Amino acid sequence: MKSLFVGREAELHLLDRLWARPDATLLILYGRRRVGKTRLLTYWLRQGGTGETGQGPPVRRVLYWVAEPSSARDQLRSFSQAVYNFANPQAPEDFTYANWQQAWQQVAVLAQNERLALLLDEFTYLLEIDPSIAGQLQNLWDQTLSQTNLFLVICGSHLGMMLRHALSYQAPLYGRATAQLRLPPLPFGMTARYFPRFDADERVAVYAIWGGIPAYWEQLDPAATLSDNIRHELLSANTLMQAEPRLLLQDFVNEPHNYVGILRAIANNARTQGEIAAFSGLAQGHVSQYLSILQDAGFVERRVPVTLGERTRLGRYHIVDPYLRFYYRFLANRQSQLALGVQEQSLAEIKRHLRDFIGANTWEELCREWLLRASAQQAMPVLVDQVGSAWTRTAQVDVVGVNSMTKTLVLGECKWGPEPSGRSVLTDLVEKTAEIVPSQGQWQVYYLGFARAGWTPASHAFAQEIASTPPTGKNWRALGVRLLDLTQVDHDLGRWVS
Repeated sequence: MKSLFVGREAELHLLDRLWARPDATLLILYGRRRVGKTRLLTYWLRQGGTGETGQGPPVRRVLYWVAEPSSARDQLRSFSQAVYNFANPQAPEDFTYANWQQAWQQVAVLAQNERLALLLDEFTYLLEIDPSIAGQLQNLWDQTLSQTNLFLVICGSHLGMMLRHALSYQAPLYGRATAQLRLPPLPFGMTARYFPRFDADERVAVYAIWGGIPAYWEQLDPAATLSDNIRHELLSANTLMQAEPRLLLQDFVNEPHNYVGILRAIANNARTQGEIAAFSGLAQGHVSQYLSILQDAGFVERRVPVTLGERTRLGRYHIVDPYLRFYYRFLANRQSQLALGVQEQSLAEIKRHLRDFIGANTWEELCREWLLRASAQQAMPVLVDQVGSAWTRTAQVDVVGVNSMTKTLVLGECKWGPEPSGRSVLTDLVEKTAEIVPSQGQWQVYYLGFARAGWTPASHAFAQEIASTPPTGKNWRALGVRLLDLTQVDHDLGRWVS
């Protein structure tokens, strides 16, 4: 489909502010593959540096250079010619500075008296060939570049290398950056702008499969059905999406096999280290090490009940990246079928289980996002500062918001069924309250119901009962209840994001 640019207003504002500074400025821009880093930079350039803010001076002097996976000599020659051509009509084809120090010295000359934006894209290609580049740049920044009027942006997709060479405490460039920005995936609220023809439930399905990665969205055909998009983009051999999990893992590890086993285990509902070890066949001590790397990469996270601390033994592991979660649940074990062009069996399996998959993952995540944003927008009668879920050995609550200062708790239940949810969902939620409320202090509890298809009249009647006769417990008292459906959640998330 035609490439669109949506959102990223906060990031565009940041670029504007950094450009407008009067001193040397270094921004480290990083994020997973295909999240839109280059798109952000090129869009900002086309907007004259003002983005969507309409403020700040236009970018008059910009040097944009993209590193390529070539030899060290080729990279230096390419950069040298880009720098030379910026100030001269045309460099000879074989022109190159003798070394990177000379090239950077010329950049310093170009930025000495007038603002210059130098955008270095795919910086990790340089690091792959010559890791000392980061140290050389650090020395030149300290000695020369920091005294100029340079706005330097270093951009990279290989997260492992960016962490080692630019962001970690031991990295040569650590402490030099004016700002560092890890570009996140687009939020669900942007899907309505990008896929205006899709219904809300179709967009939730798209987000459950492809997440908020703009490059993935561009592969989809908004005029086709969801089934056709799955068939064409996911179930065909040699597509972009088939190779993506391997490429993402290779940014962090050289040998991905054991990591793949762990991701498969988590995608199939193994949540503890013991369960993951049993599913994958790996020793539990090794599982802990692999999980630590997957957490550092941002692919996996350990979630704990939001009402408890990190040291609890009730922690559970989840795959954070939606596409990895979907791939290792539905596609990873079907590669032989897909290589032979056998699509319909896989499609039928996806259709059979997609509703439960969305209900257990994406819908709950969107409902938690709704609560966090609603609190920030003061669209709730109570405010929370932490949002997650909570569970004990006998009870689970999908959405939990906590404000420890005011002793306020929000408890929510999420349902993705095709029919309106009934009164029993709410009565069960109220019955779980005593198990979830912290034992210390007197708490006020507000209830939320999230149902894709809405709520029955009996549910609304029960909500009125809670309002008129609030339930109470040993150390808690109910404040009220609010019932939402997909239409409301979709509308709110769409208007609360930018």
